[in-house]
Amino acid sequence: MVASVKDLRLILELFFPPELAMQQAIYVLTPLTGWKKTIQVLLTRAFEDEANGVEAWLTGINSASEYTNYICADIDKIYLLLGLTHANSDPSSFAFRSPPPILTTSRLNCRYCPPAHRNLIPSLRRRRKGKMQSIWVLNSSFEWESATLVVGHCATCKADYYPDRITRVGTGRERAEVLEYDAEYLRVSKSGIWVHRRIALAQEKALQCYHSGWSNFADWINGLTQDINVTFTYRQSQRLFLEHFSRRLLISHDKSTTFTCTAHSSSKSLAEKVRAAIGINHGVIPSAMHHGCMDCTHIKRYHSGPPVGDAAPLPANLPEVLAQQPAPAEGSPRGYARLAVMDGKSLTHRKCALDVCERPLYNYKNGHFCETHLDLRSKCGIIPCGRDVRSSEDLTCDDATHIAWYKQYDDRFHRLSFPGVQRVDLQSLGDTPGNKVVHTFKAKSTYCLQTIQWACGVPIGWGKCYRSESTPQVLAFINKTWQEYPDCRPSFIAYDKACDLLRHIATQNISDLWLTSTKFIVDAWHYIGHRATDILCRTRCNPAPTDGSQPDLVLTEVDDNGVVHQTRAFNTETAEQLNSWLNGFESQLRQMTDVNFDFYVHVLMMLYGETVEKRVVSKKRELTDEFWDEVEAIVDMDIDSS
Repeated sequence: MVASVKDLRLILELFFPPELAMQQAIYVLTPLTGWKKTIQVLLTRAFEDEANGVEAWLTGINSASEYTNYICADIDKIYLLLGLTHANSDPSSFAFRSPPPILTTSRLNCRYCPPAHRNLIPSLRRRRKGKMQSIWVLNSSFEWESATLVVGHCATCKADYYPDRITRVGTGRERAEVLEYDAEYLRVSKSGIWVHRRIALAQEKALQCYHSGWSNFADWINGLTQDINVTFTYRQSQRLFLEHFSRRLLISHDKSTTFTCTAHSSSKSLAEKVRAAIGINHGVIPSAMHHGCMDCTHIKRYHSGPPVGDAAPLPANLPEVLAQQPAPAEGSPRGYARLAVMDGKSLTHRKCALDVCERPLYNYKNGHFCETHLDLRSKCGIIPCGRDVRSSEDLTCDDATHIAWYKQYDDRFHRLSFPGVQRVDLQSLGDTPGNKVVHTFKAKSTYCLQTIQWACGVPIGWGKCYRSESTPQVLAFINKTWQEYPDCRPSFIAYDKACDLLRHIATQNISDLWLTSTKFIVDAWHYIGHRATDILCRTRCNPAPTDGSQPDLVLTEVDDNGVVHQTRAFNTETAEQLNSWLNGFESQLRQMTDVNFDFYVHVLMMLYGETVEKRVVSKKRELTDEFWDEVEAIVDMDIDSS
């Protein structure tokens, strides 16, 4: 007879092939009636070998038999735990159902409690409050399966450990929540729907490659799992998007260690908290500030003498802005030059119907006003009428001309967006032309999305222009973008209205740091449409000057035939390439709230930047050690940069 549990394992190894799983071996071993008594004897002998024989001899209590009977009485439960049932049709086929998964935290000890007795950190226990919850899981094979949720609990600090988050007592009465950033499963519904992280990665690829929205992805999932009576709803698809990208964005912006939110918060609350942590109405990609590659970063080039041509002087009413880069101080390293490209894109979301108001709508379904201007719902929509509306369902007062104008407006343009209404001639209202009538019958939209990226295409930041792409708003945008990174300002910024921006900076503040740190040039495509009589534009904002005033912008190359050519050193059209990619998301973004819009744009910029970074690596365009050695080398002023 076998004398220990190790001998039982030895029997399995002797009588069953090694490639057969132990689960299957036990399945064959235990149901056989002739072997069941033998197994009981083996278990008894095994437990007797581990028991205290003296205590059993003195008390007369056989603990080994008690242990054996306890295990054999629960053999059915062991079957269920192994995923086995008596209803299996053909045991000889060894086709078994996998055990139902148990979702729980991967942590064994509390991450908040300090070491206590014997310098041990309190270990987690199963939360006693409530029973283990039965849930549905969309697994990594894109299949629905039932599972059990077990919540870990720390008896010391009362923290609850879920598979994807930790909740604990916050500063107030409400419990706070900390995200688990390496969670394998994500909860997408409070009713007990969990999704494997691989599904979230599939949603990410669908967004990036096919511009798929939340509803499209949910329909695709339901098409794959239509034989199961479980539906992946649009709300759950959106929640999966938020859970997955919240973690990715917080890690990307170095906020993962400090981020907290209300426990079990709604999708709206989670998006608001993440947006508040990484940027409201504006975004900066921290990793992009220190990016460099062969397509956006070049060795600094200097003149050994005066420029080849004579630069025309600026008008007398403008302060002098040096066009030629100053020579470095003697004994200083050569350095490098980087170029960024800026542009505006007509990606918008709705806002308050008042032109001067930049606040978001209080009701994005059918509202016109922000929370501050809700009282205007009781006033006539024709501005500046100011009279009360006829009833709560009307938008105008009892003035017959106002009623008639709104009726014509509603009949003709009810299904058009506000920009569409602006492009169509409207009926005059008294002496006021139709397109000049100011009204609040429809929510307005932001003007554009301002973006800036390096010449290689890696995004740096983004912001919103609310009423126009004016130079003060653009200046405020770049100031905010480099506010925390003053030493990372680019050597050049290419922008279609760079001359107007430079003129605005020079006239408003001659001591502005931008005038000495960065040269503003017009991108090559828009430069051909600028006026030849604009001296500032022609002499200070030329993207490829031939007079030698900007050696960093022009390279001299020799082709295969030995002919010398001058070429542009940087690509100034990367903003147009980014805009082309963003076109596919315009219809989705237009219908979003301001919170979802910001969150979505943060995601798009991160994904696009990662794509460009991968392309730089695949094409081996990274900066080499030889590049940095040349950057640190001392400039020889006796050698011309050409």
